[in-house]
Amino acid sequence: MAILGGEVSSRADTLPQPPCGGAPFPPYPDLENSPAVRAWDRTESSRNWIPPACTGWTDSGFTILVAVVGRFHHASGAEGFLRRIGAISEHTVIRYWSTTHKRWQALILSAYALSDATGNRRREDFSPGEMAEGRSLYYQQEDNLVGKAIYRMRIRSASPDRLVFDTENIGIMRYLLLPMFPPGGMETITFLDRESQDVWRYYSIMRTSGNASQLTVGYDASFINRAVAFYRYLAGVPTDKEPPAAP
Repeated sequence: MAILGGEVSSRADTLPQPPCGGAPFPPYPDLENSPAVRAWDRTESSRNWIPPACTGWTDSGFTILVAVVGRFHHASGAEGFLRRIGAISEHTVIRYWSTTHKRWQALILSAYALSDATGNRRREDFSPGEMAEGRSLYYQQEDNLVGKAIYRMRIRSASPDRLVFDTENIGIMRYLLLPMFPPGGMETITFLDRESQDVWRYYSIMRTSGNASQLTVGYDASFINRAVAFYRYLAGVPTDKEPPAAP
């Protein structure tokens, strides 16, 4: 499945290439048609997919892969993005289109920053100064479907013109006590590059591992809507803006 500027396509021939020294795929759309979204689900070739080296992902394969690519206006610079990214408690404002219930609903039920990976000590949101290149930060959030999990966020690059960060669950994610994703089973990496004074390019890949539960298969549209919700949140677009990416 692929969605490009609101158009749905079934082509799945070329796998994603993030902006790491070469032309990205999918390519960046223009401002008016952002974001472009493309998804790949489990196939014979998906088990052997080797992630691009710049992702830092060492395991091969995936169950589902979603790329969200866009351009948008942003006047607050890299520090404004760091403040937004570090505001973990604000994840509860994110809404997405539920393809099951056919309505907009909360994606994250609760979210807060943690002092370490144990999950025993809550703290205030992360400040831009704490989000230095090379840092690993931890937070817990409760997804409306897969429940509570602790996540690690790594700041891969932090400069005035480029931000790169990734997230992954570090504990088992469950739905109604059933294991859905093993540790590291849901990963996202996001690249933000300044194009001009107030225009930024956004490229994000989300994947679920090849070891994910079979119960996650067939929910491509739901993963697309979730990935687009985070794009909208970071871009400052209402997350429940009509139309949904995947109705």
